Order: sequence, then structure tokens, then C-alpha cells
Amino acid sequence: MTKSILFCAIALFVQFSAAAQHPPFTNMDVFDLEWVSDPQISPDGQRVVYVRGGMDIMKDRRTGHVWMINADGTGHMKLTQHESNESSPRWSPDGSRVALVTSAGEGAEIYVYWLDEGRSAKITQLERSPRGIAWSPDGTQLAFSMHVPEDPPSIVKPPKKPKGAEWAPHPRVETRVKHEADGSGYMEPGYAHLFVVPAEGGRARQITSGNYQHRAGPQWTPDGKNLVFESNRSEDWEYDFRNSEVYTVDLESGETTALTSRNGPDRSPAVSPDGRHIAYVGFEDKMQTYQVSRLYVMNADGSGKREIETDLDRSVSNPVWSSDGNGIYFLYDDKGNTKIGYSTLQGNVNTLAHNLGGASIGRPYGGGQYSVSDNGVLAFNHTTPAHPAELAVLNTRGGSVESITALNADLLDYRTLGDVDEVWWNSSYDDREIQGWIVKPPDFDPDKTYPLLVEIHGGPISNYGDRFSPEMQLFATAGFVVFYPNPRGSTSYGEEFGNLLYHKYPGNDYDDIMSGVDALLEEGYVSEDSLYVTGGSAGGIMAAWMVGKNNRFRAAAVIKPVMNWMSKTLVADNYYGYAYSRYPGQPWENPEEYLKYSPVSLVGNIQTPTLVMVGLEDLRTPPSEARQLYHALKLRKIDTALVQVWGASHFIANRPSQLITKIDHIVAWFEKYR
Repeated sequence: MTKSILFCAIALFVQFSAAAQHPPFTNMDVFDLEWVSDPQISPDGQRVVYVRGGMDIMKDRRTGHVWMINADGTGHMKLTQHESNESSPRWSPDGSRVALVTSAGEGAEIYVYWLDEGRSAKITQLERSPRGIAWSPDGTQLAFSMHVPEDPPSIVKPPKKPKGAEWAPHPRVETRVKHEADGSGYMEPGYAHLFVVPAEGGRARQITSGNYQHRAGPQWTPDGKNLVFESNRSEDWEYDFRNSEVYTVDLESGETTALTSRNGPDRSPAVSPDGRHIAYVGFEDKMQTYQVSRLYVMNADGSGKREIETDLDRSVSNPVWSSDGNGIYFLYDDKGNTKIGYSTLQGNVNTLAHNLGGASIGRPYGGGQYSVSDNGVLAFNHTTPAHPAELAVLNTRGGSVESITALNADLLDYRTLGDVDEVWWNSSYDDREIQGWIVKPPDFDPDKTYPLLVEIHGGPISNYGDRFSPEMQLFATAGFVVFYPNPRGSTSYGEEFGNLLYHKYPGNDYDDIMSGVDALLEEGYVSEDSLYVTGGSAGGIMAAWMVGKNNRFRAAAVIKPVMNWMSKTLVADNYYGYAYSRYPGQPWENPEEYLKYSPVSLVGNIQTPTLVMVGLEDLRTPPSEARQLYHALKLRKIDTALVQVWGASHFIANRPSQLITKIDHIVAWFEKYR
């Protein structure tokens, strides 16, 4: 072969290889991601409606529209012609109609779609947005929850201002314990109540009464005479925030009866097909940091309560009766993986499906959802590290899981993603086994060494898992080996493991994570002198804690942290969730303990260049917390920067551009110290 022929052959081979190698996942690809949420299978198991999520690049927002598909994957189509966001699709009992909620201006309304006619109509004229819609057994009515506003409190009546005068607004007076919520801000005074409305349209009739909140969606009894729901109607409900009970309300009289009464949350009631029993989940509150929610059954009148002994040692949720009434389906997380379980009434458990979730579109949290038909066909959202939530079905009477959508094939089939591997190691603190995952750069070469980026989950009572995460992939695209662990306190490993942070957070979860870092260093493909750490919320707390404990990291990015547990506990929208269960006593009763576990106590040790980021509308970990870290580091002349994201709540990556800018700022800060 001549030199010129050899050169041409090599050039063609290089060209072919370059064409075959797809580019990595990039920040603008975020706008093209789609995902499945709220899958609802028809009563006969033949069709599925679901919410198809996506990103609007022009309006910079997440969108949702209801689509329908046959259970064999054919006939995929948008259900309505609505351009507004849609949610909560629900089949009528006979499968002839689908009810859904469609945004309408400032609020939302209930629409019904008739499948045979291919038409939809608005059936409500509501003052506020409905939630938790549910069909009556005979298909003639829909029940839902809706906020009923009240006048705000007032202490004084202002004097009458002159015509045309421009006075300051009258002060907003507050007397409630909880009066704001992250993501929505000021909570309009009033109470959520249950309503019913004719399925053919008409006036919505309020069913519940009293100064109590009834925010959870109701369930109908088979005779159509009562609604079953969860709430807290105790006299001291504003202060008894961890408690809830299961109730029933008579549709004619409005008489409400409590079916449970223990100290602790009882929730998610599900009425058996024959109406004789109610399944629910909950626990007897021992005032711990974490407690496993267990599965219970009682008679319809509240008698005969008993736990179904599943022996799972995992929290169960979303119970649904089988059509024959012999067992109950439910969700549970196990070792970072969301699954569908089925238990007989005697407690014999089978796991039916794995890998649910993929709808968070950010970090690799859960988010599994499912429904089941009368003939035992399951529909659920299914994810892997290679794709967000797709729609899958499983016939529980024989068959395998089949994915029937490929919403992301047009994008991800043409991108090279970083491989995700599961890793286990032993904590240096007590030799306990800890689980985590690593994401390798798309062009990973085992003979090279890479910088290691540690990304820590929030909660801390939560878990990461083997789920698709655009944020982790973008870090990998930037050339980092990304390590995301589930240290002690993470859910999906049992009650004892999750409760190890009781009165000691942050604590030995630090040892768990650093032991994982050391275990990865022993593999040889990450470098000791190129370590970086980040995390958001509880992950931001731990990132700040870690650089206060050691100087091994070249740079840190602390996202929406708590720096001072005293100020956080008395300012944030969930201020009621820490005293006693997280730390002993109230902040003023035990200030030493609150300060002991506050990262602000360690800022004098920090030598690591640290980026601090927070959303300016964050009510969960308010901007004042992030500023404490930033100002302390500036006063100590440690290299730092404060990134404040306009319009962002605690879910700092809610809008697509916010997700992108979050990752871009972290990567740019770390690149500065590569």
C-alpha cells in the first residue's frame, strides 16, 4: 500500500470514528428532555393516560400535557387540544371519560374528555385551583380539594385617605403559626375543603367544614355516600404538625368521623373494592428523626386496626387494593431504587417492578408513580441512569416489564452519556456498609486520573439512586468523576439507618462520605490533589461542614445551606420540623446543641475557596443562611463568591435556565482551581 493510500485510509477511519462517536450531553440539551409522570391506566388495562413533561425554551418553564397511548405502545396521541398546562388525569369508572385539571389564567379548572366523541368540556367555574380529583363509583360526580379563602386578620382600621392620595399599603397582619410556604410564598388565609361537582358540570358543593385543612385528595366509598380522607382536625392541629388521621364524611349531612386516633401520621387511605376495609400507612410517633411508614388495614368503621406485617423495614406509600380485595399494591424504596410491591393481607410480599421514577429532572431523587387496572395491569414511570422517566406496563398475571414510550430517544440516542456504576464501601466510623454511585466522564480512560467531584443529596432524610440525572451528567461532561453517596440518615435502608442522625446531624455521615472518597482514591483513576465538593440544602450543609473539618478539597460549592440551626429553625417555612425530632428541645432551650451542629461553628477553620449559592425567594433555607457563610469567609479573606439566583425558591433549578446556570457556576468555580 502506498503512503497516499495509507494516509487516505487512516483519514477515512478517523472521520468514521468521529461520526460514530456521539457528542456528550450539554447544558442546552436540558431543554429537550421529556418525562412521564402520573401514569393512569384505564379500568380495562387497554390504555394509559399520563402527563408528558417537558421544557419550554422560549418561556423558560417546565410544562405538562396529558397524552394517551394504548398499553401495547400504539396510538400515542395528545389527549386534548389545550395549550395550557394540564395535570391529574383520571379515568371514569367505565373508562369512557377522562377528567383532568387544566390551568386557566390565574387558577385551574376541571375538564372532562369524552373518548368516543373526542371532545372535552370545562365542567367547573372555581374560585381557586382544584387538587386530588376523584370519580364517584357511578361516574356521576367528581370530588376534589380546594382552598376556601378568608379575610386576613386586622388589628386596626386605617383612616380614610383623601381622594387621589398615594399612601403606603396597609400592613399585612399575621396570627397563624404557618403562614408561608417555599415555592408559593405567602399563604392566602383560609382553609382547604372537600367539594363534589356533577361530572356533567354544575355547581361545586362544599362537603367539609370547620377551621381545618383538608388538602389531600379524597377517596369514595363504593356506595357513593361518603368520602374518606386524611387530615388533622384535632383542637391543637396547628401545633400538632406531625399528626394526621383518617376520616370519613357523609355527603348528605357533612358529619365527619375520625377513624384513627393515635399519636402520629395516618395517611393515604384506600377503600377496598367491597367497601368493608380501608388500607392506610403511618406510624406511632416516637419523635425520632426518621420513622418507617408501615401498612395497616382497618374495618370501614375504624374498628379492627392491624398492621400488615410485611417485614420490609422500608417505608411504604401509595397503597392500592387489588380488584379482588385479596391484597394491596404499594411503593417502597430499597437501596436507592423505587419499587412496586404487592402484599397479601397476611403479609406475604412480592416485588413486581423496579426502577420507578425519573421525573425529578435535576438530581437523582425518586418520584416513582403507578396505577393498576381492574385486571391487574400496572402502568408506571420507569427510569435508568441512561434516561428520564418513560412509560412502562406490566401484566401482573404473567408477563414482563415493557417500556412503551421513548420520549428521549431523539436526543439521548445521539448523545454519549457518562457510565454510572454502583459502589459500596465501609465507613471508618463503625465499619457500616455505605452505598453510592459514580458517574464517569463520557470519554473515560481507566489509565488516566480525573478530578473527583463529590455531590451530596438533600434531606438529609432522602436518597439518591440509579436514576437519570442531567446535573450529574453535566458534571461528568465537564471532565469530573462524580461521586454521589447515600450516607447514614438516607432513606431506603431501614429505620435504624435513617435514624442514625437523631440529635447528631451533621455527624458521622461526614465519616461515611470521606471513607467513600478514600475508597475511590484506592481505585487509582481519581487524584488526591483534585478533590471538589458540592451539594444542595442538606447537601449544602454537609459541603460546608466538610470543608470546615478538613482541607482536602481544592474548592467547594455550597448550595442553599443552613449555616445556623437557631436562625434557620425560627425563620424558615418548615421551622416546626426540627425541635425535639432533630435536636433536643427548642433553640432557646438548648442553644449549645443547636450551635454545636451548625456549620457556622466551623467557619474559622475553612481554608477552601468556596462558592455560595442561594435562590432569592428561598423560604426553606433563606438567603440569610447563605450570606452568613459568605460574609464570614469574606471577613477571613478566604476566596469566595455569592451567587443569588433571581426568582428562585428552594427548588433552585425549577426553571431550565436556572438548572443550567446552577451547574455552569459550579463547574466554572471548580475549573478556576483545577
